[in-house]
Amino acid sequence: MGRKHIPLRTCVACRQVRPKRELVRVVRPPEGELMVDERGKAPGRGAYVCRRRSCWCVVLKPGRLEHALRTVVSEQEREALRQYAERLPEDEPESGRDE
Repeated sequence: MGRKHIPLRTCVACRQVRPKRELVRVVRPPEGELMVDERGKAPGRGAYVCRRRSCWCVVLKPGRLEHALRTVVSEQEREALRQYAERLPEDEPESGRDE
C-alpha cells in the first residue's frame, strides 16, 4: 500500500523545501490586505515562510515579499507581519526527522 502524499513548499526566505504544514502562509487575498494564513486555505496569492524568526527577518526586508506575492506591501502590513514574527521562536524545534 502506498504512503500518503505530503505536499511540499519552499520557504521564500531560506529556500528550504519542507512539508506545507511546517510553514506559515502569507497571502494577499483578492479583496486586499495582506494577512497570515495559518490554515493555508485562504484564497489569493500566497508565499510560504518557515516558523523561525530568522526567516521572517529576511522576508520582511524590502523586496522579498513583494517579489513572491507580486504586489506592493504597505508599511502597515509589514509592521503587522513583524509583530507576528516576534511571537515565533528564534529557531524552530527539531521535528524529529533525519536529514
